[in-house]
Amino acid sequence: MIQTAIPFGRALLLLAAAWAAMCAAPARAGGLALSPQAQQALDRIYSGDPDAAIRVARGIEQAEPQSPVGFLLEGEALWWKTYCEACEIKWGQFDAWHREKKAEDQAYLALADRAIDLAKAGMAKADTADMHVYAGLGYALKARLYSLRDEKRAVAHAGVAGRAEFLRALELDPDMADATAGVGFYNYYIDTLSTIARVLRFFMGLPGGNKQEGIQQMRVGVERGAFMAVDSRFYLARNLRSYDEKYQDALTVAEPLITRYPRNPLFLLLAGNLNAELGRNAKAAEYFHAAQNAQVSDPACATRTRDVASSFLAALR
Repeated sequence: MIQTAIPFGRALLLLAAAWAAMCAAPARAGGLALSPQAQQALDRIYSGDPDAAIRVARGIEQAEPQSPVGFLLEGEALWWKTYCEACEIKWGQFDAWHREKKAEDQAYLALADRAIDLAKAGMAKADTADMHVYAGLGYALKARLYSLRDEKRAVAHAGVAGRAEFLRALELDPDMADATAGVGFYNYYIDTLSTIARVLRFFMGLPGGNKQEGIQQMRVGVERGAFMAVDSRFYLARNLRSYDEKYQDALTVAEPLITRYPRNPLFLLLAGNLNAELGRNAKAAEYFHAAQNAQVSDPACATRTRDVASSFLAALR
């Protein structure tokens, strides 16, 4: 009989080498891995310069035409321009509540559809969590605009489609924080519907949700998200203010936005609004004055944020 066993001493050396290699190799963290160019575009958006972000995003589109990332980034930049131009004060709170359809909406929706199509083409080659997240983000872009235009059925269809993509991403990668946040947005909003909307949800067969679970899932996006970290923080703060009236909790969530992006007038207005709700008028006025003086590249956004800040200051006086 031929002896094939590895000598004991050599076996120990092999085990030691394998253990050393395992310790030296970095573990793959779950979640999206954004390129430096993509992160630069996001930082430009949240610094209050979405036009500069669009230029970076289009560079990514040209360099990687089969990737949905550049198109999602351009759509994200356009969304924040749209949000800023539509924001106003109602019931003592600032937000983008409603606006009518505009011709430029088609270009925005085309970007979202392009991102979804490219993500699905990527899935056909390899069913990865990343591509499902990108598809979900495309549907989320569409749902935002439909919501602003008060198109409830379109919002529902886009929201359910996005939720399905995010859930599939989590099946493939349970650590995908951006997908967790995406499901959290759905869970929160579906559980805050009015009675009439709940009846509509029942007849449309929309999946239910849980607001408290949604809050925890959005917090995952805040803490570990790549694409959705800032969005999760902003909307979580806004939701805690608007739906739950938890103004201090909302301010705690929102303040890091000011620390990282101190020249974004929308973040300044949110922080000022929350301080005003808490009766901290002097601090609120500081934020509103900062929003008035913020250097904003988009003329429509600059005019709107100055007007909103001036209205808040008049109310404080």
